[in-house]
Amino acid sequence: MPTYSLGPLADLAPGSMAVYTVEGAPILVLRVEDELFAINNICSHADAKLSEGEFDPDEGCVECPLHGSTFDIRTGVPRSFPAFEPVTTYNVASVDGQIVLEFPA
Repeated sequence: MPTYSLGPLADLAPGSMAVYTVEGAPILVLRVEDELFAINNICSHADAKLSEGEFDPDEGCVECPLHGSTFDIRTGVPRSFPAFEPVTTYNVASVDGQIVLEFPA
């Protein structure tokens, strides 16, 4: 699977999130302490950007700003309605101080 360098890990503080575009797809990268997680930035219920919602690093979830569904950042599975379909997750890691994402070709 191809990998993409998204930028320096130092640019993403613990407890924060950032949006990157990879092959035209909007990817939301979230940082909890020293762990990174990556999900599709678009809610599976409606065309809303998850990056515009609330991120709770303690709970490991992000909330859709449109209807309030929360998604587990580890699995992409919704924790609350009205969403019932998961969002896509991606493998992401810190390699030599860079955020590196695996993205299907």
